This record gives sequence, structure tokens and C-alpha cells, in this order.
Amino acid sequence: MPKILIIDDEKAIRRSIREILEFEKYTIDEAEDGQQGLDMALKGGYDVILSDIKMPKLDGTELLHKLIAHGTDASLIMMSGHGNIETAVDAVKKGAFDYLAKPIDLNRLLIAIRNALDKTSLVTETKILKKKINKGYEMIGQSKALDAIREMIDKVAPTDARVLITGGNGSGKELVAREIHNKSHRSQAPLIEVNCAAIPSELIESELFGHEKGAFTSAIATRKGKFELAEGGTIFLDEIGDMSLSAQAKVLRALQENKITRVGGDKEIKVDVRILAATNKDLKKQIANGEFREDLFHRLSVIPITVPSLNDRKEDIPLLAEHFLKLICDDNGMPLKTISKDGIKELQKKDWTGNIREFRNVIERLIILCGKEITDKDVKQFA
Repeated sequence: MPKILIIDDEKAIRRSIREILEFEKYTIDEAEDGQQGLDMALKGGYDVILSDIKMPKLDGTELLHKLIAHGTDASLIMMSGHGNIETAVDAVKKGAFDYLAKPIDLNRLLIAIRNALDKTSLVTETKILKKKINKGYEMIGQSKALDAIREMIDKVAPTDARVLITGGNGSGKELVAREIHNKSHRSQAPLIEVNCAAIPSELIESELFGHEKGAFTSAIATRKGKFELAEGGTIFLDEIGDMSLSAQAKVLRALQENKITRVGGDKEIKVDVRILAATNKDLKKQIANGEFREDLFHRLSVIPITVPSLNDRKEDIPLLAEHFLKLICDDNGMPLKTISKDGIKELQKKDWTGNIREFRNVIERLIILCGKEITDKDVKQFA
């Protein structure tokens, strides 16, 4: 049952709104001033908060600021008997979902409540989906090597500094990029990933910068590139070492000027993106061979982060095994399986050239092929 909090210093107004909403089967709480309303709202559990603007102790505008700063999930609807269009616009600009003028119109109130509940529901669903998506992208482990990476992420994430992430295939470079984005002030904007190795060299510029209609044979419509799609957020250029020299030149220009030009166009488009890049290649060696631009390298590697291989943090294998056992069993609707201490020791003896990616695949194989408890004999046979 949706729960609604009414905050108003006039008892008669609270009572009349309460009667209307209780008739519609909503659960209602009341607060007689802004401070009491704030205390009740911060305890959570409300889907919608209706608040007057002019109140003693704490007015509606201050209440709105405090609730938004706290990150409330409830939709906020402001009310006032002294309002005009400017008041309504100002309230919405400051974060209110809607604005109602007093005396409250019954139909307008019910429509505003229903719309606010829809919005609250969408916010909740989005958070659940994000948790599900991020569940497979956690940095698991307590080794010194991984703690050093986390410490670096905490320092770098709040800034807009460009980061070059290096490490072997499957070591978790993407996880580091996601963690930097999620802890940054850009976290509510998109994180756009581009695998530079998976896109043919003749298409990489169109993929990154977009194209105008008719720019080439198959360009039947104008298309935005990844830089435009990442506006306000982060673009993650994975396997940057595989990018063509011509695309490198355009990326360099985008970094220098914060502007791009679509393929086949001449209009400059301003972009506001943070760039994270990753590679498993030795870029300095590529620079010496004329395969990578030195000026781009220095632009990208303001903060270099090297992700350790799994062989360098084998003490994390017990936690990684537990994590993947739960994740894979949950995803496949299977009862949770365990692995014996001897099985863990056997996993720690292996040479993990494929890093975390190889380790995950091995755990999945053991889950499918072995019994409820995975033993050291199972690891020797199937890993």
C-alpha cells in the first residue's frame, strides 16, 4: 500500500487531504511543521511527500533541499496558498516532482499523486536493476595489491583526471573503470564502453564520433557517436592500443579541445566527457614502433593504474571462488555448491594465465560437472 506523508502547519488542510487520500486507499501520516516532517521523512518508507512551502521551524524550500541532499527516494510535491507560476517553476527547478496551488483541486491532487507514485516506482526499479547489473562487476579480494588499487580509485574517482588502466587479459581492467565511474560525480550520467579491438579500423571513427547522413554508402541517417552518447558521463576506451592512428589523432583533438566533428560533417560539437582507457599492450613499445601516438599516450596517462594478475594475488582465490559459486548458481537457479579447503589449495596451485576471466570459467565448469561439494580431485580433473 503506497505510503504518503502530509506536512502542513494547518490542521484543517492536513485533515481534508488525508480524508481524500485515505478514501483512495493510501496510508497517510501527518506532520505539523517542517522540522517534524523532516524527521519523519528521513526515517524513510514514504513513496510521496506533500509539503507546504510556508511553515514554522523549517519552511518547505529548506525541507526540499535537505531531503534531496539526503537522497530520498520519495517524490516531493510542494503546496502553497501564496503561489504563482514563478513559485511553481522555482520549486520544480529545485527538485520537486510537482507543485499544487491552494485551495487544492481534488482531481489535480489525485493525478499528481498517481504520477509521483509512478516516478517513485521507476526510481526503485532502476536501483534494483543497477544492483543486478553491478553484481557481476564487483572487485573481490582483500590482498594488498587489490587494496592499493582501491585506494588509488578513491583518490582518482572524484576528479576528472584521465586514467590509463593497464594489465593482462581478463585481469579486471573494466571493473576498475566501472568503479572509478560509479564513485565519480558523473555516476548518474552514462558510462559508455568502446572495445577498440572489436571495431574494424575503417569504422572506429564513425563509432566514436558519429556520422552525417550520406557520409558513406551505408550512412542512410545521421548517427551520434559514443562521445556524444557519453555526454556528461564517462567514455571507456578498452584496448586503446588497437586503435588506428587516424582515430588516435581525432581522440587527441577531442581531449585537447573538448570538441568533435562527425564523419562527413564540418560542424564542431562540444562534448563534456571523462575518458578512461585500458590496454593489455606495452604502449611505450608501440610508440617506439610508430604504432601509437606519444602525445596521446601522455594525455591519457595522467593517472596510470596497473591491475595485478591473479597469479600476483592468489590469496584472493578463496573469496573469488565463494563469489563466483554464489553468482553462477544464482544465475542458473541451482542450489548453492561449496568447494573444499583442499579444492581451494588446488586452485591456488594453478597458473592463471587468463586471470579472473579464466578463473570464472573454471568455477562454472566445476559447478556444472561436479557434485554438491567440489573437491581437490574435481579441481585436478576439470580445472
